[in-house]
Amino acid sequence: MLRFALLRLSSLVAGIFAASVIVFAVIEVIPGDPARVMLGLNASPETLAALRAELGLGGGPLARYLDWAGGLIRGDLGISYTYRVPVADLVAQRAGVSVPLAILALGLAVAIGLPAGLIAAARRGTAGDLAIMGATQIGIALPNFWFAMLLVSVFAVGAGWFPSGGFPGWDQGIAPNLRALVLPAVALALPQAAILARVLRAALLETLGQDYIRAARAKGLSRAQAILRHGLRNAMIPVLNPSGVQFSFLIAGAIIIENVFYLPGLGRLVFQAITQRDLIVVESVVMLLILAVVAVNFAVDLAYAAIDPRLRR
Repeated sequence: MLRFALLRLSSLVAGIFAASVIVFAVIEVIPGDPARVMLGLNASPETLAALRAELGLGGGPLARYLDWAGGLIRGDLGISYTYRVPVADLVAQRAGVSVPLAILALGLAVAIGLPAGLIAAARRGTAGDLAIMGATQIGIALPNFWFAMLLVSVFAVGAGWFPSGGFPGWDQGIAPNLRALVLPAVALALPQAAILARVLRAALLETLGQDYIRAARAKGLSRAQAILRHGLRNAMIPVLNPSGVQFSFLIAGAIIIENVFYLPGLGRLVFQAITQRDLIVVESVVMLLILAVVAVNFAVDLAYAAIDPRLRR
């Protein structure tokens, strides 16, 4: 197990390095001058040159990359060009919205998707199975931003049960902040729940055809007991892999959802930084999101190996 973990960790470190090079290169070649955006079109060349030197934009690409990557390793994310505060402070403030949103959305996806897939597999070919699979097909096909606007229209504007946008802040108490996160979390969770349900159903149906399941049924176990006691653990093996990938989709979807609901999270921070040409914020936040995805996938790989010992070899 230790050897497996070290091998996976070494490959992930190589992937992080490659991702940092790609992120820096892509963002650096985007046309536009942050100094000119900050000072306006009528700024003098001397003022522009002084601001570029202050922001560290005067060196070559390699020197800027090494300075940026070294800061990431040390935990120094740099100073925002727009807000003139440390990027780490901005990230810490916005993470207080994005992290609870991602956790709530992932919890809802698991709480909805796994029971739905289990019920569909246990009632294969029945009306309940067809209804669940039809609902999952719709959940996968609908864009989450359109679904988010539909939720706002029905439950915020129409019923008035939840706020249509904004975030009061954790100093206002837990209840109002959770109410503000419910609709965004549902909009993020339902497409992922649909994927989980379909994957689990397919895995369970394959597992139910195995000899050990037939032996358990021959011993007197009901179909439901055979699924829960013997089939579910083996069926969870192919479910773990998309669970890690789903975290990436939650992060990507949060960029859109946070703008729909005006949530001051990391996704909205990235969007604002792109429009303001705040390159250091974009680079640092994107790399932190990549690190979060890599960490989650590493944890999924370890869980995968724990469930299936064959992978350790």
